[in-house]
Amino acid sequence: MGKTISATEAARNFSDLLNKVGFRGERYTIARGGKAIAHLTPATSPVTRTLGELPDLLKKLPSLGKDAKSFVRDVARGIRKGPGLPRGDVWP
Repeated sequence: MGKTISATEAARNFSDLLNKVGFRGERYTIARGGKAIAHLTPATSPVTRTLGELPDLLKKLPSLGKDAKSFVRDVARGIRKGPGLPRGDVWP
């Protein structure tokens, strides 16, 4: 989800951060102690995800226990065999 910044950085630059989110549509993950604690996204649009965010989202999922190995294998196979991500602006 966009850029990750520390809670300290977010506090120090809060007004600028709100402008970037509100006017540019940027998205931020705010971390404390190296762990994500909040997401800052525009209020006027629904939270959407892109295919490019999938690897980071998968890393944040809880452990699957005994099914983890087969899940990782299935995801890796899907990434290898799936279509690549488009390059550049595909919506002129």
